[in-house]
Amino acid sequence: MHLKTHNPTPWLQHFGLNHAVEVRDASRTVYFSGQTASDAAGTALYPGDLVAQFKGAWACLCDALAAADMTPANLVRMNIYTTDVDGFMATADQTTPIYMEAGSKIACTLLGVTRLYDPTVMIELEATAVA
Repeated sequence: MHLKTHNPTPWLQHFGLNHAVEVRDASRTVYFSGQTASDAAGTALYPGDLVAQFKGAWACLCDALAAADMTPANLVRMNIYTTDVDGFMATADQTTPIYMEAGSKIACTLLGVTRLYDPTVMIELEATAVA
């Protein structure tokens, strides 16, 4: 598999993101449902703590990747749903290194939503990975 990023402008790269990710010679694609900071029963964790919720959702996504015999380096797309866009942007310096240091080269969309499945959930990560 070969990944090539396309960045006509550099501003997204500050966040460890790309305008587009091209995939060639991949043998499989896995689409991951939204992952949140929740326990095995689906109970939301870390109410009110956006960074802890991002880290928890990321950990759940990494577990799902591992179950598919993949790693964060296989991610090519991630959508971040949040109930607090301003809070997310204010803490981006704490969250973006998480996926950058894991080797992810992703195209990404940040979406503000009114609420998620539990009113205390502030972040949900939806992703696509290729191998």
